[in-house]
Amino acid sequence: MAVIRPFRAVRPAPEVAHLVASVPYDVLNKDEAADLAKGNPLSFLRVTRSEIECKNKVDVYSSSVYEKAKENFERLKNEAPLIQEKEPHLYVYQLIMGSQTQTGIAATFSVDDYNNDVIKKHEKTRKLKEDDRTNHIITTNAQTGPVFLTYHGTDVVNQIVEETKKDKPLYDFTSADGIRHSVWAMSIDNSSKVASLIAKVPYLYIADGHHRAASASRAQKEKSKMNPAHTGKEEYNFFLAVLFPAEQLAILPYNRIVLDLNDITKDELFNKIQENFRIVKADSPSPAQPKTFCFYYDNEWYEITPNENVKPGETQGDNLDVSILHNYLLHPMFGIGDPRTDNNIDFIGGIRGTAELEKLVNEGKAQIAFSLYPVSIEDLIKISDAGEIMPPKSTWFEPKLRDGLLIHTI
Repeated sequence: MAVIRPFRAVRPAPEVAHLVASVPYDVLNKDEAADLAKGNPLSFLRVTRSEIECKNKVDVYSSSVYEKAKENFERLKNEAPLIQEKEPHLYVYQLIMGSQTQTGIAATFSVDDYNNDVIKKHEKTRKLKEDDRTNHIITTNAQTGPVFLTYHGTDVVNQIVEETKKDKPLYDFTSADGIRHSVWAMSIDNSSKVASLIAKVPYLYIADGHHRAASASRAQKEKSKMNPAHTGKEEYNFFLAVLFPAEQLAILPYNRIVLDLNDITKDELFNKIQENFRIVKADSPSPAQPKTFCFYYDNEWYEITPNENVKPGETQGDNLDVSILHNYLLHPMFGIGDPRTDNNIDFIGGIRGTAELEKLVNEGKAQIAFSLYPVSIEDLIKISDAGEIMPPKSTWFEPKLRDGLLIHTI
């Protein structure tokens, strides 16, 4: 049973919410973060990516960076200002991107549920990235951005969410990338009802934010060691997340480019691909169905489908399109090993479209590009239920939640 708890959010005053809210810390490099925050002293990137205010050659994992994050957080509390709710609430957070609308419940969730797989994972985490956010949480005493969770939605919870949306929102603004963000505070009574209803749900699933969740778990261990009166009810035993019904979510593909084909000729390339795939000229640069791939090479788009040499995999993950492409083409043809570390492959989020793939190849930054059909949310849930790990760079979720709108202090 999943534990979900209302919390006293620290949040920006409504008139400055659009200035404070920032994209997730991990979708930008330092230069991109600095550009986005330029001219905006209230940008929450100054907390989540505080290295942008440090010396150019600073080690981004040094203690001075986390101390700067703490300093900037305290400054924003006064200057934005950031306010803290007097009573604990659940919140409704709605995102609209074009025709895509998804509405979730912002709350705090049990770290123990994460540790015990009541909240299921599908991705490995890297120690360096865990270290970074753990230090950030412990130094700032805050979880500054939410984990993105999903579950099979229930009609009663959805009805309460819709009822809450009839109230005046705390925030309702459209960010620079065209995404509309709306947030409502759920009444205390409805917050209690929803918490009781979600407690009956057997499992929740991490859609995005594995490093945030893992870091909250590590921070809990560190905080409990420092607290001789630890009871398990302290705020550090819970982590900030937004829970969305699975049926509302859309996953975009995570496309691939290969940088160097090692002087292989066009005939050799096509002959090699045809060992495991059928090739035709593509009507579209994007696959129209699963188990179909498109690739861009020599100013043309081609469509490939597996032939009889491609066998069903033994696991759920082996049968994903990303695995088929890797196991039957990228690895045997181009020698690409672990996608996390191989320097001959790069990944392009589907939000950037196939035009970005064409651009990279035409400019000579890559030699071939592959577009994939997106993984389904049901695939993600099946893999999580099976205790498997999805291949690297399998999913790209859009629209993305903003950091700094709802903050959980611990």
